[in-house]
Amino acid sequence: MRYVLLSLLSVLLMLPCSAQTSTDTLAVKSNFKLGEMVLPFSLVGAGALGFVEPVKSWRVDLQESVSSWSGGHSVKVDDYLRFVPMGAVYGFSLLGAEAKHNYVDRTLELGVSFASLLAIGYGCKYLIYSPRPDGSDNNSFPSGHVATAFMGAELARIEYGEEHPWLAAGAYTVATAVAALRVYNNKHWFTDVFAGAGVGILSARIGYWLLPYTKRMMYRLTGCDVFVCPAASTDGASLNAVVTF
Repeated sequence: MRYVLLSLLSVLLMLPCSAQTSTDTLAVKSNFKLGEMVLPFSLVGAGALGFVEPVKSWRVDLQESVSSWSGGHSVKVDDYLRFVPMGAVYGFSLLGAEAKHNYVDRTLELGVSFASLLAIGYGCKYLIYSPRPDGSDNNSFPSGHVATAFMGAELARIEYGEEHPWLAAGAYTVATAVAALRVYNNKHWFTDVFAGAGVGILSARIGYWLLPYTKRMMYRLTGCDVFVCPAASTDGASLNAVVTF
């Protein structure tokens, strides 16, 4: 495990001074497809229905049923489980699966996705006055835990889904478990987790759509091309890099 962590850390430390780009990619082509906005916006829209009747009453009834069934117990595993799909964006390739992009590109993709999640998700939290079911604060909409989990799951789907659909399915299963646990723990209404899933998927797709532009920007800032390939085995760990100026 420490070799895997070392490899991931090495990639992250390389990011500020490098990005794999070539002069051929300066004429960028967007990855954007209008149809890919349908699912995330539909999920956010479904979540927003929680503020109007009769859905507003339904969410209260459902939450009371869940609380009665759980007996008021809660678990903390969702605080950690939400990061598993994000780690899978790197971890699956370390286990031998071929990703769509190299490590540096995935780091750029993940960075922009997470920045988008913070801007959209947490912006909504502090603009929309939505009390949590347990009354602990007023930042219930949308669920940040669920947004983080689904962002990672969608990035895993983008990177591995074509060749390894079962890996993408596994990442989405974990994200769905996080959503269920947020309701079980009385931290979110079921509509909050729908919105969180939409925000997470949208954020991941923004990171993917903007990747060509992010790569061009990094090339112009650093003036170098870098190919980074971490490797780990029972004998040790290494970081292989080729730099072109």
